[in-house]
Amino acid sequence: MTDEPVVSLKDVEQAAARLRDQISETPCVLSRTLSEIHGCRLWLKFENLQYTASFKERGALNRLLALTPEERRRGVIAASAGNHAQGVAYHAKRLGIPALIVMPEDTPFVKVENTERLGAEVLLFGDSLETATRRALELARERGYTFIHPYDDPLIIAGQGTIALEMLAQAPELEVLVVPVGGGGLISGIATAAKSLRPEIEIVGVEAALYPSVYRRLRGLPEVPAGPTIAEGIAVKQPGRHTLAVIRERVDELLLVDEASIEAAVVELLEIEKTVVEGAGACPLAAVASHRHRFRARNVGLVLSGGNIDSRILSAVILRGLVRSDRLVRLRVGLADTPGGLARVAGIIAAERGNIVDVVHQRAFSRLSVKQADVDFTIETRNARHVQRLVNALAAAGYTVRRLETDADPGEAVIGK
Repeated sequence: MTDEPVVSLKDVEQAAARLRDQISETPCVLSRTLSEIHGCRLWLKFENLQYTASFKERGALNRLLALTPEERRRGVIAASAGNHAQGVAYHAKRLGIPALIVMPEDTPFVKVENTERLGAEVLLFGDSLETATRRALELARERGYTFIHPYDDPLIIAGQGTIALEMLAQAPELEVLVVPVGGGGLISGIATAAKSLRPEIEIVGVEAALYPSVYRRLRGLPEVPAGPTIAEGIAVKQPGRHTLAVIRERVDELLLVDEASIEAAVVELLEIEKTVVEGAGACPLAAVASHRHRFRARNVGLVLSGGNIDSRILSAVILRGLVRSDRLVRLRVGLADTPGGLARVAGIIAAERGNIVDVVHQRAFSRLSVKQADVDFTIETRNARHVQRLVNALAAAGYTVRRLETDADPGEAVIGK
């Protein structure tokens, strides 16, 4: 244990007093359905219900409230392409503090617009968050702004730690807290508060497998090229100096989750809890689903850290989820290229209660006789058993049927005739 911890329980409690009535005390609710599915008692902390749909408000506000009158007059600056930007912008405006946010030039327009709508001036600069951060630090020195770090600041860490105070008060039976890890501010604050109040509680961090920055640092492994993860909210190349020290001391385990499990968790939370979470916010549920033995029969708290997911990405994730759960399939059927042939196949699918959403003829690229055609049907189904009934019915009628898999050669996936 270090003699002088970066943040103490007292710091978190003081932050909670400052934030009272200025941010939402979000619900922490037992999900009976998800608990049954995953074999443990799952409590969900809905930080996606904050005004800016992210926990980032907590740390940003705690830091802003600590500014001196002169620092408030000069204004603040931050670098962010997402939730931190909106948290700083919103609360700076509330407090009458000028705010400038530096964002990478390729930041989606909707995020730029949201940040401006919340009251900040936006400067687009550079091709990466790292470049934008360097520019923000330069401007802070040149113009006297106070730089509001997204995670590596004791006041930011203490603000995020208020989540743990609420969770342990709302669900005293919790034995494990599962927390997304990017720069480390969130898990550092939560671990500090939770371990101080309940030393026996376990703190488990979760990173995207395509961005395993902290995971590899803790094991002394070299950095690896990062990948394009849906969990962009925790896609941080370097954890903070303060946060890494807290993680080493107070976090029990760090798990990695792949993209498929993150996407599945987004869909599961949407369908079962009727709540929208971004990729980072879905990582705790993805970890429970991917490491069931680790959490079996435990009382587990999941921090749903945010809900700011691009609508186009969400749409794609939902469709991919339907494919993974066999509720949207593509079947290639070989049939005679004659009038009425398509109608007969459609009739069989309809009789089995499949819903055809798309039909594509393959004539030039078909391996069949020139008098035949491959026809690709995209069909809504209920589950895998329903798909098999469709295949069996088509095969019984004399048709060759292939299921077109995303990652396989469809010409090799013959499953019925």
